[in-house]
Amino acid sequence: MTHERPTAAHDIHGTSGRPPKDPQLVELDRWVREGSVETLIVAFADMQGRLMGKRVTAGAFLGGVIDHGVHFCTYLLGTDMEMSTPDGFRLMNWETGYGDWMADPVWSTLRTIPWLERTALVLGDVVEEETRQAIPIAPRTILKRQVAAARDLGFVVKAGSEFEYYLLTDQWDDLHRRGWPVPETFGYYNEDYHLLQATKAEPYHGRLRSLMSQARIPIEFSKGEAAPGQHEVNIRYDEVLESADRSVIFKHGAKEIAYLNGYGLTFMAKPDHRWTGSSGHLHMSLWSADGRTPLFHDPAGEPYGMSQLMRWFVGGMMQLSRELAIFLAPNVNSYKRFAALSWAPVNVVWGRDNRTTGFRVVGHGPGLHVEDRFPGADMNAYLTYAAAVGAGLWGIRHQVELPPEYKGNGYVATGCDRMPRSLWEAIQALERSEAAVEIFGQDVVDHYLNMARVEQSAYDQVVTAWERERYLERS
Repeated sequence: MTHERPTAAHDIHGTSGRPPKDPQLVELDRWVREGSVETLIVAFADMQGRLMGKRVTAGAFLGGVIDHGVHFCTYLLGTDMEMSTPDGFRLMNWETGYGDWMADPVWSTLRTIPWLERTALVLGDVVEEETRQAIPIAPRTILKRQVAAARDLGFVVKAGSEFEYYLLTDQWDDLHRRGWPVPETFGYYNEDYHLLQATKAEPYHGRLRSLMSQARIPIEFSKGEAAPGQHEVNIRYDEVLESADRSVIFKHGAKEIAYLNGYGLTFMAKPDHRWTGSSGHLHMSLWSADGRTPLFHDPAGEPYGMSQLMRWFVGGMMQLSRELAIFLAPNVNSYKRFAALSWAPVNVVWGRDNRTTGFRVVGHGPGLHVEDRFPGADMNAYLTYAAAVGAGLWGIRHQVELPPEYKGNGYVATGCDRMPRSLWEAIQALERSEAAVEIFGQDVVDHYLNMARVEQSAYDQVVTAWERERYLERS
């Protein structure tokens, strides 16, 4: 669809002979020259959190073809799951001619991909080719702006991700040929913490842990989850942008590894109404500007040693949960995960080590932090982290006090906000949100509102098997 701008062949050191600033680029040059890397993937996340990009051959890399980044069509940040070109996106449409933007490599994200032969990957920031200005609606840019906002206030945000997924004995190709029936899971009983059941799939899960760690995505734990074939992986915490990069690569890689080993794997929030939903919990805390001192703990703070900063930060996250739901739960299916007594929260309440609440305060002393249990595994990590950070900083700026702790079964809580029951409800909440515009800017809010409306409209036009079963004969 596009062609890279030709450049004169030269080595990585350029005509001046001076070494480049990025040590990772030096390392990649070495890998290519010694033959351990033959393909470089330059990738970026689209609105849905999927990796898009191109594969660059070793010879082309040494020839300088990505000195200025990799071209891609603008429509990739204005499309839906089916890669169609819906109306309503101001920055990309038929009138604009669907030109090119650039994926500008961020060399600090460079890593080898051990499940693909002689392959390395680097993530890119999306920029305009001539001005090199960041494209404001690109997911990684949105998070970077919240990271910068935190730094302006003197904070570093650290975070870690948990992902739940279903390992399937059906591969996606076969499911497609069969018309997408309910897939068969690996396992036939609830395997939550079950070592025996998990052992059956350990050839996959063990390989996943090992390969991800080799790819600089440090896995701390994996365990069976609360349904047949459901598993959870915990990725070690780091600064929030690094954690989001890890999350996006993890989801992409987990599916690739599954496919290459004869399995299917899904991060869909609710693959079947009888199944437990798959979550994407976030663990978050604020640190000092140098990243050395955690700021959520105050030995004299009440309750539980929570600092005033923590109370304001979590207060902001709670107050904006409904308004920013689209950034946590991006599609129609996401909202079917929010079901009572399902291990997915529904009410915007918090509790100390309480898994029935939307926000769970965990850890002790300097390790005190908050777990946001609302995001699903289908999240785009850049957008979800951006919403969480943005809401927390908004809470600090506006000194939003944390409401009283909810003790007991959070599913029956009253007098509190409830997460939207549908994408339509989330759209309406974002449409009314002044805070979202304050955090993200009108351009970002409008872009992702249009994305949600496109998704909802597509769903509204489809007649499902459930409707035929219910109404075909009896209506």
